Amino acid sequence: MEKSEKGNGIAPATRSPMALMGSSRNENQEVNTSMRTAETMLRLVPMALGVAALVVMLKNSQSNDFGSVSYSDLGAFRYLVHANGICAGYSLLSAIIAAVPRPSTMPRAWTFFLLDQILTYIILGAAAVSTEVLYLANKGDSAITWSAACGTFSGFCHKATIAVVITFVAVICYAVLSLVSSYRLFTKFDAPVNYPSKTIEATVFHG
Repeated sequence: MEKSEKGNGIAPATRSPMALMGSSRNENQEVNTSMRTAETMLRLVPMALGVAALVVMLKNSQSNDFGSVSYSDLGAFRYLVHANGICAGYSLLSAIIAAVPRPSTMPRAWTFFLLDQILTYIILGAAAVSTEVLYLANKGDSAITWSAACGTFSGFCHKATIAVVITFVAVICYAVLSLVSSYRLFTKFDAPVNYPSKTIEATVFHG
């Protein structure tokens, strides 16, 4: 007949501090791996979107009895192509760097933060300017006798609209990336400059 450990006066086995530290370390590694994978995928999404918008706009041209039009005829659409190309390249490069298991350092965190901010504004500007051009192409402008062109070149405007919509989705992804990089930076590291606030307060008080 088996006897219980409690009846024998044997205390239940407890985990050693080293075992607890090892378990905590493994849990942290799993969390870091999951976060790194999620960030890598999040950085790959705008790359795919940028390439899609780029391809759609590069193939955007139309010819009919009234003439021909191409994306290269409009500066806003050329800017959209260049911005999507730059952002797609950056997204691929940043995804590769984010996928490498390296410890987070302040220079790396600041680099991601600044570049994410810059690329967000670049792609947002391209989408905004292209939206204005599309609006004028659809509605025209009677003040400057600019007639609506989309009635004549509907296929061109349709493809341009698709490219702009895809670009705005990429803008949302970059906005999320900017929040992620800023959260990582400002929660893990202090400001790069420490202002002597106490000295200033003491000087003002004695003055």
